[in-house]
Amino acid sequence: MKNIDSYTHLRGESLFVDDLIVRQDTLYGLTFDSPKAHGKIISVDYAKAEAVEGIVKIFTYKDVLGENQIGGIIQDEELWAEKEVHFQGQPIAFIVAESEAIAKKARKLIEIKIEELPIITTAKQAKEKGSFINAPRSFSLGNTKKAFANCDYVFEGETFSNGQEHLYLETQGCYAVPLENGNIKITSSTQGPTQVQKIAARVLGIAMHKIELEVIRLGGGFGGKEDQATPWAVMAAVAVQHLKKPVKYILNRHDDLRMTGKRHPYESTFKIGINKDLKITAFEVEFLQNSGASADLSPAIAERTLFHATNAYFIENVLTKVLSCKTNLPPNTAFRGFGGPQGMFVVESAIAHVAINMGIDKRLIQHANLLKENDVFSYGQVATTVEAQNSWNTAIEKFDFYKTEKEIEKFNTNNNLVKKGISIMPICFGISFTNTPMNHARALVHIYQDGSVGISTGAVEMGQSVNTKMLQVACLTLGIRPNKVKLETTNTTRVANTSPTAASATADLNGKAVLMACNSLIERLKVVASKMLSVKVNEIIIKDDSVFINHEKSNITWENLIEQAMLERVALTENAHYATPIIHFDKSKEKGHPFAYHVYGTAITQVTVDCLRGTYEIDKVQIIHDFGKSMNLGIDIGQVEGALVQGIGWMTLEEIAYNNEGRLLSSTLSTYKVPDVFSAPKTIEVLPLETPSTEMAILKSKAVGEPPLMYGIGAYFAIQQAVKAYNKNYKLKFHSPFTPEKVLMGLYEI
Repeated sequence: MKNIDSYTHLRGESLFVDDLIVRQDTLYGLTFDSPKAHGKIISVDYAKAEAVEGIVKIFTYKDVLGENQIGGIIQDEELWAEKEVHFQGQPIAFIVAESEAIAKKARKLIEIKIEELPIITTAKQAKEKGSFINAPRSFSLGNTKKAFANCDYVFEGETFSNGQEHLYLETQGCYAVPLENGNIKITSSTQGPTQVQKIAARVLGIAMHKIELEVIRLGGGFGGKEDQATPWAVMAAVAVQHLKKPVKYILNRHDDLRMTGKRHPYESTFKIGINKDLKITAFEVEFLQNSGASADLSPAIAERTLFHATNAYFIENVLTKVLSCKTNLPPNTAFRGFGGPQGMFVVESAIAHVAINMGIDKRLIQHANLLKENDVFSYGQVATTVEAQNSWNTAIEKFDFYKTEKEIEKFNTNNNLVKKGISIMPICFGISFTNTPMNHARALVHIYQDGSVGISTGAVEMGQSVNTKMLQVACLTLGIRPNKVKLETTNTTRVANTSPTAASATADLNGKAVLMACNSLIERLKVVASKMLSVKVNEIIIKDDSVFINHEKSNITWENLIEQAMLERVALTENAHYATPIIHFDKSKEKGHPFAYHVYGTAITQVTVDCLRGTYEIDKVQIIHDFGKSMNLGIDIGQVEGALVQGIGWMTLEEIAYNNEGRLLSSTLSTYKVPDVFSAPKTIEVLPLETPSTEMAILKSKAVGEPPLMYGIGAYFAIQQAVKAYNKNYKLKFHSPFTPEKVLMGLYEI
């Protein structure tokens, strides 16, 4: 089944928040934000702005009837700054006007005085000053101190991985409309409908049932709309509460870039011990996470970093620690991989550091330490149905790695100014929200009198084709054709208390709920059909829009069956709830079984570096990926390709830059480079790994959203190998992204 949105996407007919037809009395919002990264607000003069014709009202914290607090995990983030500002771009006021142009004119006239305070921009600075979001977290396995004493080799090093801008095509936005009796409907571009509903109710000082939150679809999210879609929707809701008129707020690109958080930069130090048999016996890491000015999702992201600190390797003795460092940058937030990529980059860097110092190929160490069945992760979960070795060996064989490696060696021998590099990147990524209570979902399924079907879930469609997969589950279970089924928008009134569309778990959680609901309906309908045909219930099969007795088609159609069910007053609506079984995690012990299953895979990346210019091309990325039993290989391969290129961008091109005053320098698309068609790999080949899969995945089709992003890490090490082939004096550095400027300096390093 193809992506059911492709037709309307291609024709420009798909609806997003900004496409909604607005009421005639709609007003428009705009945020006035802090020009300073840290300081006390001495005064703000709104007089000139308020005098502009067409300005309706400028809202501040004084207009909040509930709590001026939008923090989720930790309540440490004001909707509008009260006495202090903590980052450039922090919202101070919300201008509501008859048009966006009028609001922009007024924003320029607001005068603010701020007494500046010391500014922290890096995680290292924050650690030195003792500035943290919360207490540190640590995972351990075995005894690293004893293990290091018995290692043949011990190495230490440090790494840096930069942030990454989400750059979703559709910027943040919302449209809030007053309803009767003080109710408000908000249409928002959010991955977390319930989160927006909950925080809006808190700030407005009303009950959650007074807020209806609707999501049509998103024009991309990548984690950037999991938590950070909330403030804009809440601002609009506050304005509606006071003005009793609709308020629309769509951030322009520059405001979005300046005011929203990114992927977390990490500054990390490692210590790794290895023996002559190439077994890594001890590994310690301290991760310094640059959280920004408030918690947002940083604690949860830090936790997932710990969960993925050893990637696809088994290490007997592990000690990993993460500190969420409070800085004067916009609160950093979720981004595809959710802290996992930052953890994996460190262990891959540590292995590369060991390899170069021991004078051996990195892949020998990687292969010697791959996970095996019943190995234990540092968080206590036992690895089962492990595909690390299988994916590695399959990639080596299918893509003829050794032949390619020899060809690259020959090429580098025969070429002085152009060098090639190759790397292997294995991955292991856990699937589930690491916060166990979030692993649940609901589905509401209606069968209408004419046999058509409506399905509501908590899943948000944001380009990943989750609606297509929900449709597949429904059609397969109900035995009807796709044209009979409609996937409804995501709405908190129809499906309440949803977890965000995140953690790669959305298809599993919501798909299982749809499956349960449809199975319940089918069981009822089989009873009706058995009576109509005077046969046993277990002889009834419903497929191809018809009723079958065993495998013989009867004269009863799906429509006939529904008509009879209506006459017999059979319930044709079902609400199902699914909660992932087995999983659990005890944070007091930092041990448990947090993941329903793991996704594995191996990527081989080939690059070519122009040693005169420092530029490079990604020639080929060949991937063996663990899809389980993919229910839609076309969509799943598309996800792998997209995630891969996004990962390559993070590792090679996309450089977030702030100055010492906390001002974003990479604030436009001329100063922030994302992969385009010329920087994407020339060839991407993705082959599914043969595997028995797991019942924990929907129809045994494993999650695919986040795991492939980590394949992009391989590009960093392939480029590094090519640089080393040209300049024998080059000392390996683990400071991403590996931009052409850094490559050029490395090529001519003395």
